[in-house]
Amino acid sequence: MTEPHPLTRYLQRSAQRVRAFDRRRPLVWDVLVTVFFVIAALVDGSGGWRNTAANTDIAPWQITVMSLGLSVPLLWRRHHPLMALTVTAATTVASNWTGAWLQSALIQFIVVFNIALRLPPRSLGRAAALTLLPMTVCAFRYPPGSWDELIVPQLWSFVVVALAGIAVRSRHDYTEALVERARRLEVERDQQARLATAAERTRIAREMHDIIGHNLSVITGLADGGSYAAAKSPERAAQALEAIGTTSRQALSELRRLLDVLRDDDVLGDDAPAPAELAPQPALTDLDRLIDGVRAAGLPVRSTIRGNPDSVPAGRQLTVYRVVQEALTNTLKHAGPDATATVDVSYGEDGVRAEVTDTGRGDSTAFSAGNGRGTGHGGGAGKGRGLTGMRERTALYDGTLEAGPLLRPPGGWRVRLHLPDDSETTP
Repeated sequence: MTEPHPLTRYLQRSAQRVRAFDRRRPLVWDVLVTVFFVIAALVDGSGGWRNTAANTDIAPWQITVMSLGLSVPLLWRRHHPLMALTVTAATTVASNWTGAWLQSALIQFIVVFNIALRLPPRSLGRAAALTLLPMTVCAFRYPPGSWDELIVPQLWSFVVVALAGIAVRSRHDYTEALVERARRLEVERDQQARLATAAERTRIAREMHDIIGHNLSVITGLADGGSYAAAKSPERAAQALEAIGTTSRQALSELRRLLDVLRDDDVLGDDAPAPAELAPQPALTDLDRLIDGVRAAGLPVRSTIRGNPDSVPAGRQLTVYRVVQEALTNTLKHAGPDATATVDVSYGEDGVRAEVTDTGRGDSTAFSAGNGRGTGHGGGAGKGRGLTGMRERTALYDGTLEAGPLLRPPGGWRVRLHLPDDSETTP
């Protein structure tokens, strides 16, 4: 973009200072402008008016009064421009009738400019009549000369000044519209930023819930099993402790990776640690490892996987993985010690289907939307984000999720997921 000339920048800054002063102290500016033109009118009335007058035998006090009548009304040019123009037009009629023909009458076009700038367009008709009236009186009072010499120049002067006022007004309106639009865009940008922040917080909370909640449930199952085996089978207890250590390190590694991604290097500056260690999100190929970990925690799981997951986009794979993970986690926490689970995942032309059922102590009572389990699955309803997180992930791909207790017999709990095969909904 071409830089403006230094003189242009100087003039722009000067104009901005003048406008800023006018906005802060409008009365001071009005008084200064009025005083300037009063002095100019009085200087013309001191003798210069005789060079153009048709009648030079007019008392000085009359010239002074008419000079003030043509200049003092400028003080009200912004707040009451029509009243100011009426006063100047009446004074101009007196000037033309007496033959003084004061050049100060041209000051009335400053008022006309303010009328075009500030009042509705219909006010220009009255302003035109007030401006042409003195010249009409002059034509009748001093017939020599043509109407063209008196009326047409006055009319053209009015048109030019009115168009100038309209142009400035249009520019002001356009600038104000741009400023208002910029303000609305700024507000909208801030709202979008807040919405994005809220969505990101929700996503982070969902990821941390899935990572920490599942691993802690596995650790809890391993710890319970190890405590039972400690007295009878120390080797089994040692295996449980080893599995607890492995699961804990895995959970800690995933948590650190998630927190590293959230780090803001711009805020930390030169003291920022090394770049975050990145790793791909879990996919459907990781289901076997997930199920093995749940089995190690003491929950018997039977799995069936049909079809090829390679054609499923990564986002959908993560959704299926997290739903299965959360369903198994809830089974570990709420289904009871003798429960078993079944995982059935299939890939077909209509999308991905996943179903996780267990044989825990489920019943047909209402279930909590917080932890996704009923009161029959080991205690009262919690306040977690399990079922909410599953529904949010499913909604991203226009899928359906059903979660609820199974009727007795055999009882238990079922989570059923379906993600349609629609490439247009894939982020």
